[in-house]
Amino acid sequence: MAPKTDNIMSLRAVRQLRRVRTFYAAGVLLWTAAAAWTGWTHPGSRQMWVSLLLLTVFTGLLGTASLWLRRLQAATGNRPAHHAAPRQAVTPRHANA
Repeated sequence: MAPKTDNIMSLRAVRQLRRVRTFYAAGVLLWTAAAAWTGWTHPGSRQMWVSLLLLTVFTGLLGTASLWLRRLQAATGNRPAHHAAPRQAVTPRHANA
């Protein structure tokens, strides 16, 4: 059985990777729009190439974060975490019982 700290660390890593993946996806969308706009208005300019470079960087980061997240979820067994799961129901004990 794995120690509880390993499970907590992996849950934190999953949450952080989800946030980072969202950030990288937003970056991909931003740089896609910037590259398309710059390519339309100034084709072949330095700004267009920088936008394409940053689009490539953010796409690579998004792919890497998604791969790590998939591997980490497979390692934890794809079980959702129940941080505040109720304990087993305790039946009240009466004095007359």
